[in-house]
Amino acid sequence: MSDQRPDTLYEAVGGIEALRRLSHTFYRGVLADPLLAPVFAGFTDTHIERVTVWLAEVFGGPTAFTDELGGHQALLRAHVGLVIPEEQRLRWMEIMAEAVREELPEDEALRRRVLDYFDWGTRIAEDVSASPAGTDLGEPGPVPRWGWEGLEK
Repeated sequence: MSDQRPDTLYEAVGGIEALRRLSHTFYRGVLADPLLAPVFAGFTDTHIERVTVWLAEVFGGPTAFTDELGGHQALLRAHVGLVIPEEQRLRWMEIMAEAVREELPEDEALRRRVLDYFDWGTRIAEDVSASPAGTDLGEPGPVPRWGWEGLEK
């Protein structure tokens, strides 16, 4: 990227509308996939919008997920007990990589950084999903922020 890159990944991907397109493209892909379709069959447009709002906050955009949807704790709690096998996580990543190529700007550094986030996040979801339902996750802290250098402290 040039030295004139946007400050946040949120700006670089094209904001909320780009993330909304990415989310819709991704979910169309998982619903058409024999391995993942059963996992996502009951997901609604509301869920897809929540994912969009989560990604916006993670990538440095508005804090609506924290302000309106329960923040990091709510996201983790939603994954407890789901049991996400590695095979499903890897297929999830393949479909997300396809959606990133289709929907995000043709900037390999940007795409790589976004996919780095998804790899990191899906590994956490895989771990949390293996926890029995009702597990106390403690206080996970604020929604993680992912920038040009990865996880921001």
